[in-house]
Order: sequence, then structure tokens, then C-alpha cells
Amino acid sequence: MATGLWTREQIKLAFHLYCQLPYGRIHGRNPEIMALAKIIGRTADAVAMKMLNIASIDPAVIRSGRAGLGNASALDRSVWDEFHSDWEQLAMECQLLRQQLDKGSVEDLEPEKESDTLSPEDFIGETRQVLTAQRIKQHFFRRAVLSSYKNRCCMSGLTDSRLLIASHIVPWSSDKANRLNPSNGLCLSAIHDRAFDKGLICLADDFTIILSEDLKRSSDVFVKEVLLPLHGKSIEPPERFAPQPEFVAWHRKAIFVDNQK
Repeated sequence: MATGLWTREQIKLAFHLYCQLPYGRIHGRNPEIMALAKIIGRTADAVAMKMLNIASIDPAVIRSGRAGLGNASALDRSVWDEFHSDWEQLAMECQLLRQQLDKGSVEDLEPEKESDTLSPEDFIGETRQVLTAQRIKQHFFRRAVLSSYKNRCCMSGLTDSRLLIASHIVPWSSDKANRLNPSNGLCLSAIHDRAFDKGLICLADDFTIILSEDLKRSSDVFVKEVLLPLHGKSIEPPERFAPQPEFVAWHRKAIFVDNQK
């Protein structure tokens, strides 16, 4: 096993995994942490400790009253800043670095939606590379968002991962710089994701849920029983990567149907 100072690449891989695991699963017995430890030549406990050092500079963790281990290095902080300045680049870089180290593949990366189920084998050349890159990015964003919300819809409380979506607040096509920023995501059930995407639901600045007037007037039983009671309630806050207020305000102004009339 390696000893001495951590390299920048090792810290990047630790942070990359940190983003994708619920806080409560950061420990040396976690199989994913054990796997990463093996390929970078460190112990699982050392990797878990590094991730908890990273947690000590995470504002959301600090606000929750937890402190991580509090021994973050200057290099830890530098990697933190680098990720937050370019999520897309770092997510791709870390996935490819991980593949080089453990000879893994992206074939088992879960697509976010059924429309994404075409395999890279269905294409050739540059198109295959683009599809593979998209799959890597979507996989990272999904895991980062769902783990932050403990795999639970922040509006309904649904916990069946097959029905959960990592929903963009500002759509993928509207803000390239924040496509993979976990703070631009909400963990929603498929139905709540659809309503949010269509602007039938939005969030206030205090993260309370606002239903459109159309939904409030609906005679549909499902809407009355499931969606209408959400109006005015707060979403369940995430452990990390809280929604950025500017993203929430953008969605309310640009997508929410009541503001389009």
C-alpha cells in the first residue's frame, strides 16, 4: 500500500466518489471505497478518512452540524475548487482515469431515462464517443444528486430508485457550465420530475413548493390527492449540494407556467 502524501489524481478520485456516496456510507467497509483503495494503492480506511477530510470543507455538511475529520489539506481544497469550477471536465477526467487504473468499462452505466437506452455499440466513430461521454456525465450527475438526497424524492418521500430521477433545475440545454453541478439537481419521482420539467411545479426562494394555478384548479383525483397537498410545503433538504438559489429563481422565472402568461 502507498504511504506518504496523496497525489492530486488520488484526491480527485476520492472526491469523485465522495460526491456519489451518501454521507453515512463513507467508511472503510464500503465495497466501493474498498475498490477505489485497491486501484490507488491505499487502505480503505485511508480513503474513507480522505473523503471525510473533504467533507470538512463541504458547506452543506458543516451547516448540518457535522464536521468531517477537519484535516483537509491545501491540495484537498484546491481539488474542491477545481471541481466546482468545471464539474463536466472533472467528472469525465476522473471516470477515464478510473478506467485506466482498473480497466473498467462504461457499459453498465445506468441511463437516466428510457430514451437513453441505446448502447454505444449502436454507433460508430465520433458518435459512439459522444454517446459514451454523455452516459458517463449522466451517470455521475444521477449518483451525486440521488446520494445527496439519500435516494429519496425530496417532494414525495418515494425511495424506489427505479422511479427516481436526478432532475435538473436549470435544464441541461440551458446552462452548459452547470450541467453536472449537483446543486443544479433535485431528486424527484418520475411524476414530480415531469411536473417540475413542465413548469407545473416550482420552488420559492425558501425551497417551499409552489403549484401552478392550473394544477390548483384541476379536478383530477390524483392531482387533488397527491400534488395539491404539496403546495406550501418545504422540500426535504439534501445532505450535500443544496440547490443554488439562483437556479431555483431561474426555473421559476423561465419555466413555471404561471410566469409565462
